[in-house]
Amino acid sequence: MIVYGLPTCSDTTRALKSLRAAGHDATLRDIRADPLTEAERAALLHEFGDRLIDRKSVVWRGLSAWIREAEAEEQLVHSPAVMARPVIADGARMTLGWDEEVAAIWGA
Repeated sequence: MIVYGLPTCSDTTRALKSLRAAGHDATLRDIRADPLTEAERAALLHEFGDRLIDRKSVVWRGLSAWIREAEAEEQLVHSPAVMARPVIADGARMTLGWDEEVAAIWGA
């Protein structure tokens, strides 16, 4: 299981801790240190669409007006930290974010 996020993101760290406590072999993929490939971005955008961009984040608000107006894929290429986090994938399914509903999906 891969948890796409940032090591400094509280939702990502809570998800990792809960998933591991539930017995999952969860590995963090730091999207800033190891950016998404074109194929990964395409798959995530296909699954989540514009919800993949966290427009409430400080990072997104700090983008230039030109980048904020760009397509979601361009925003992710320019600044990976604008991705809503965490994205959790196990090869069969993907979820976005971390709340009680997502935790229940993963049995955590």
